Amino acid sequence: MTTNPAPPASTPPAPPVSLAALLARRDLGLRLLAGPGDVPLHWVHTSEMADPYPYLLGGELLMTAGVQLADPARYVERVVEAGAAALAFGVTPVYDTVPADLVEACAGQGLPLVEVPPRTPFTAVARALWQLMAEARLRELRRVTEAQQSLATAAARPAPVPAVLGALASRLAGRAVLFGPDGTESAVAGPDIPAEAVGTLAELAGLVSGGPGGPASASGEEGGLRLAAYALGGGDSLALGVATERRDPGDRTIAGVAVVLLSLLTAPHRGADAAVRDGALVRLLLGASPAEGAAALDPGPWTVVHARGGDGTPFATADLAASLGTALVASGTGAEALGEAGAARVSGAAPASVRLLLPASSPVTARPGWFLGVSAPAAAGDLPAADRQAARALRRAEATRSALVRHRPGGLASLVDPDEAAAHARTLLAPLNEPLRETLRAWLSLHGSWDRTAVALDVHRNTVRQRITRCATLLDRDLDDPDVRMELWFALS
Repeated sequence: MTTNPAPPASTPPAPPVSLAALLARRDLGLRLLAGPGDVPLHWVHTSEMADPYPYLLGGELLMTAGVQLADPARYVERVVEAGAAALAFGVTPVYDTVPADLVEACAGQGLPLVEVPPRTPFTAVARALWQLMAEARLRELRRVTEAQQSLATAAARPAPVPAVLGALASRLAGRAVLFGPDGTESAVAGPDIPAEAVGTLAELAGLVSGGPGGPASASGEEGGLRLAAYALGGGDSLALGVATERRDPGDRTIAGVAVVLLSLLTAPHRGADAAVRDGALVRLLLGASPAEGAAALDPGPWTVVHARGGDGTPFATADLAASLGTALVASGTGAEALGEAGAARVSGAAPASVRLLLPASSPVTARPGWFLGVSAPAAAGDLPAADRQAARALRRAEATRSALVRHRPGGLASLVDPDEAAAHARTLLAPLNEPLRETLRAWLSLHGSWDRTAVALDVHRNTVRQRITRCATLLDRDLDDPDVRMELWFALS
């Protein structure tokens, strides 16, 4: 049984490829000499070390020509200890045939041994494996996309919760269960499973429904079934349980979509007034009068989170909201855009920008692929100030490449009137466009290091120098002066 603090991933990992698929490539001419032919291959590695153990991660197709093969039995033993999936032996230039004692050792250890003929270079085998993995990943992405569409359609039906559970059970070819706060099965879809599996699944659901700070998911096995439980956001201690005969790479992503939808569908107070309250919240965050929006919210305290990032999928924002346990989300952070250079650094696409509101008692932790800026706790009437705090914290997070930055109360900045400070910053930074501001912010946050700034911005160090020189010229300031740097940092923050 394992538990995980993170929610289900937004995109599936690359699926492994069966050795049988590689053996079926006639152009390679591979021949299986020992061991099973259906083992999964996760990647390929070539090594002529006498002991490749320190360089293996597990799951590899290890290729060698046996340059330093002195003790085949010991060599195979070490390869098996490292967790390699299979061994490919290239005949010539060292050996004319695969050594018989190597074949015997592989057969004894149950390690698949593949003969690579002289006409087939190792690079051709590696390229073929990567091609097969790319094709498998494309098939898995199509399956996940179809499942996402099916779940979204189910969520729009008159009885959305049973419909989503039914769609999930169908797509995973298993059983889906919604567990209530007391651990009972509130809704079920899919075929029956053995009683022992039912009990284990309920135990897993109990692990993830313990409230804030607990694991977001847990998994195990029972009766030949793969079991997993996921906590639902919304604060009602609900959990989703899934039981399947096998677990494909995209299953966790599909379950993640169901978690988001069920979290929204089962969230407390999602009655007829939900649209009114959420609309008031968005207007409040976008600058409406605090009195207009505060009346629609609990008195708090609340925490405002500004976030930028994601993996480019349509469900990235929903996954983030579910992992933070809130359905109160507005698109756009209101913070300055990264600019073209900055946007290109996030998965090759423009990053998502969102604002979220959640109770101050809910923990906010770093999330993979996101930069988060977190405000101090605030009452409903003080949310506009908390919104500005979160925006500044997000800018610091991006400048320092930190996954999460919280608002720091007090300090010198608190001694300056915010409106006057903002006016001064606009005037001071007016000559700089956004790429120059982003570069200057990162450079100052990294104490003027050219190399670290280049790495943070994913540009050449000479580009950093040119931009900083341009900043100094446009601002007509000496950037080596500590007072100037301090003033600029406050303006950029």
